[in-house]
Amino acid sequence: NVVVANCSNAAQYFHLLRLQARAPNGLPLVVFTPKSLLRLKAAAGAIDELATGHFRPVIDDPRFGAGADRTKVERLLMCSGKVYYDLAGDPSFERMSKTALARVELLSPLPVEELLTLIGSYPNLKRVVWVQEEPKNMGARAHVRRRLVERLPKGITDIEYVGRSYRASPSEGYGGAHAVEQARIIKEALSE
Repeated sequence: NVVVANCSNAAQYFHLLRLQARAPNGLPLVVFTPKSLLRLKAAAGAIDELATGHFRPVIDDPRFGAGADRTKVERLLMCSGKVYYDLAGDPSFERMSKTALARVELLSPLPVEELLTLIGSYPNLKRVVWVQEEPKNMGARAHVRRRLVERLPKGITDIEYVGRSYRASPSEGYGGAHAVEQARIIKEALSE
């Protein structure tokens, strides 16, 4: 067994390391967090999160927290890692009222029950979409889909995919080509 995580902010990383250090029977830990998040202000952890927080394997859309009307949401975007900031930082995202964006921070062991609870917490959900910047045959898409697809609530038959097509290499090869493809992924994911 191994623990695989893709932390999206410094507080999550801190609490994951604390859990790992305090575990009586520690497992090997693999963290996929990219270096670019070190420079991203939105990924910095607040002092309160560091002092009183805890590691959250799944993070729901903060716009639909306590007291928010979750019945409007018809589509749930799930992602892991840096692509969250590309989606949440897009100007069109704030105007979206029928789409929620959740982060999956722990990939192995996958928090299946927490993910199913999250999906079930949106009563009018029609679509679940996995968004990733890695090619379709790489990244966490297949891992997550295999473990959730047969347990989805009634009315949702599959986990859709937005990302790069199947590739032999994880890289586009050119920075400009990567930027164009990344913009396409964000635009497609954020079109309601």
